[in-house]
Amino acid sequence: MRKRWFWVFVLPGFAGVFGLVLLPFADVVRRSFTTAVTGSFVGLSNYKMIFENEAFLLAVKNTARFVAVCLPVLLSLGFLTALLLSGLRRVQIWKSVFLFPMAVPAATVVLVWRLVFDEKGFFNALTGLDIDYMETGFAFWVLVFSYIWRNLGYTVVLWLSGILAVPADMLEAAKVDGAGRLRIVRSVLLPQLKGVFYTITVLSFLNSFKAFREAYLVAGEYPQESMYLLQHLFNNWFVWMELDKMAAAAVCLAAVLLVLIGILTALWEERIS
Repeated sequence: MRKRWFWVFVLPGFAGVFGLVLLPFADVVRRSFTTAVTGSFVGLSNYKMIFENEAFLLAVKNTARFVAVCLPVLLSLGFLTALLLSGLRRVQIWKSVFLFPMAVPAATVVLVWRLVFDEKGFFNALTGLDIDYMETGFAFWVLVFSYIWRNLGYTVVLWLSGILAVPADMLEAAKVDGAGRLRIVRSVLLPQLKGVFYTITVLSFLNSFKAFREAYLVAGEYPQESMYLLQHLFNNWFVWMELDKMAAAAVCLAAVLLVLIGILTALWEERIS
């Protein structure tokens, strides 16, 4: 009886994933081996084409750099902020404050970017400089700042939920044994937060591939070279109907994401076993 109800609840969700995710992706895989216009089979030609494409290589390099910079900063800054907030009263109010950036519309964020980092913007007025930051290598760091500002809130909330869930008796016992603040964090808190750490890492990693809307709205289809990401490339290929190259790149990206998430899962399971 319980098994029957299990399938009653699982099958609708599985059917949705199969019909709306797996089947379309299978079609993308098929298209990656064919031409965009005639649909003729071309083997690995599309994959060879994208790996010889300078725009693709630039987008991969920038995206990898973006993830490598943002992920450690977001995780560490979120944990330190949550650790400080955990000792305050009225934590719920602070949660709302930190979640506010996620509620700000993208158009508003773009307007703030322009007011602050434009050639005639607030930052130049404050420093006395005359630089169009969105046309220099500084544009990459503007994108990093925007991503961290927008995603720090949910990271803090998740860390905070994990910290507050640690039994108070365990922390008190560590204090009685003479453990200092740093030792408690390293030997008591962090081991109890492995599940939260895994969840935040995966979510932040996936969200780092979505830092596109603001960059696109403020800098267009072809932004400054340092902030030209894979999403810009996919958008441009879609506009020009280069579906064969886009399909091959999408398959490669999906494979990389699957491998990296698999590695994270394996490391997490190894540490908790």
